[in-house]
Amino acid sequence: MKAPVISLDNKSVGDIELDEAVFGVPLRPDLLSRAVNWQLAKRQSGNHKVKERTEVSGTGKKPFRQKGTGGARQGSLRSPQMRGGGVVFGPRVHSHEFSLPKKVRKLALRTALSAKQADGKLIVVDAASLASAKTSSLAKQIGKFGWGTTLVIDGTQVDANFARAARNIIGLDVLPQIGANVYDILRRETLVLTKDAVQQLQERLK
Repeated sequence: MKAPVISLDNKSVGDIELDEAVFGVPLRPDLLSRAVNWQLAKRQSGNHKVKERTEVSGTGKKPFRQKGTGGARQGSLRSPQMRGGGVVFGPRVHSHEFSLPKKVRKLALRTALSAKQADGKLIVVDAASLASAKTSSLAKQIGKFGWGTTLVIDGTQVDANFARAARNIIGLDVLPQIGANVYDILRRETLVLTKDAVQQLQERLK
């Protein structure tokens, strides 16, 4: 399939051939869901923690005598049923990460790219580079397109001026090709790829 290529000045600069195997895959919501859940699970820090019985401060002395008080027997002030005692079965520091097969991850990324292409939300630009790192000028250029929230994926490296100018624009993300992922593609309305990004993604995902 062919897609038009434009410049950041909104001028047509030709066409580019998109590989059907990467940009024409049938929609699979189940794969997209698995990939997004996998990414979000990896991002969780898992550092929630409470003190258990052995970790709370307190004496190891028996609080009161075994018999004759009229109350239940107790062996420690650090027991869970005592005020200030430890927590039973509380959260511990652990990783929420789980594994996802590499083939599933690649197919999910192809599906996300194909979904944007099918929705008409995939834009190809010849290059994402600026002569100077001015946020105001980039914001005006992007605003003319009416893309809404946008993810721009460049080739091997992102142009330093472009990345610096885009840093303060709300709703505009910039990634190198190697950082392309399902979650970031789906969370933005429009996906903008450079010609280098298209070529490298096709080589990577075939």
